[in-house]
Amino acid sequence: MENSRFGTWRVAVLVLAVSSVIAIVLTLVNSDSDLYSEMVISNSIGFAIFGSIRLLDLITGARLGLTPILIISVPLGIVLGGKLAGLFGVHDIIGAFAADPRREWRSVGASLLFAVSASIFVTVSSQAAAARLELEIERRRSAEASRSQAVAELGLLQAQIEPHFLFNTLAHVQSAIDQDPEIGKQMLSHLIRYLRGTLTRSRSVEYTLAAERELIESLLSIAAIRLGTRLRSRVSIPDALGTASLPPLLLQPLVENAIKHGIEPAIEGGEIHVEAVSEGDELILRVTDTGLGMAAAGPEGVGLSNVRARLAALYGDRGRLTLQRHPVRGVVAELHLPLKWNAGPAERSL
Repeated sequence: MENSRFGTWRVAVLVLAVSSVIAIVLTLVNSDSDLYSEMVISNSIGFAIFGSIRLLDLITGARLGLTPILIISVPLGIVLGGKLAGLFGVHDIIGAFAADPRREWRSVGASLLFAVSASIFVTVSSQAAAARLELEIERRRSAEASRSQAVAELGLLQAQIEPHFLFNTLAHVQSAIDQDPEIGKQMLSHLIRYLRGTLTRSRSVEYTLAAERELIESLLSIAAIRLGTRLRSRVSIPDALGTASLPPLLLQPLVENAIKHGIEPAIEGGEIHVEAVSEGDELILRVTDTGLGMAAAGPEGVGLSNVRARLAALYGDRGRLTLQRHPVRGVVAELHLPLKWNAGPAERSL
């Protein structure tokens, strides 16, 4: 794309079209003129003005405003255009007007008026088109910058979640190995399975609900070893939804939150039910726990705050997280996302 505001070939085509229409109109309204002469005069003046504008725009680096450019280029273009028309066998209207203004003023004035009006119209139109193009480019730059910022923020949010779970689990593994090596080995086995799944997730451009299900099952298995009979869990994610696309670390914090704030503080424990359903073009992920409930859970932690931030960055108004009291006891957390399908088969752990 050229730097000049008036330097595109489309503007030249527009000058030709408008000048030709003016020539036809002048031929029809003036019985003394012929189409060839009017075509030559109109196009010569139109292109001379256009050329003058283009030249000034290039020389000044597009720093002059529209009004100064027209003040300079229109008179210059009229003179040059009139002389140029003479080279094509048409009488020099500028010279004729200078020799006998009284006789030539009407025909010359009409030709100049239409030619100048056409040039100004073309100039303003081209400038408006250039401004619209520049605005569109700026919008795209702004959108790309916002997207890059969102990707960076999502990376930071994800980085806040994974170490939290990893360090807590390793601490429990260490404690279990000291007290009961067999249980520690089982917990370590589930942790290895989980880490393999996260490695697959980090290498995948698109993530699937089936892959997330494997991680959630590993997470619940680790928690069940720690909590024993105090934790009962179910994962109801149908195979039909296994290839649904899901950004990583949206569902996991809800499960961790249910374990930490719902089941662990409850003396008698409770149940966690993870399920996925689709309604139209929406994917609903639901984590229900029968733990202490919202009143005892305290303020919203980092995990849930991060989930809300990621939903806003990824989906805007189309993604949301809701927390509700369970009819009996506990909390129901729901993720609402646009339903999208992964192009390839469901992800598997290594």
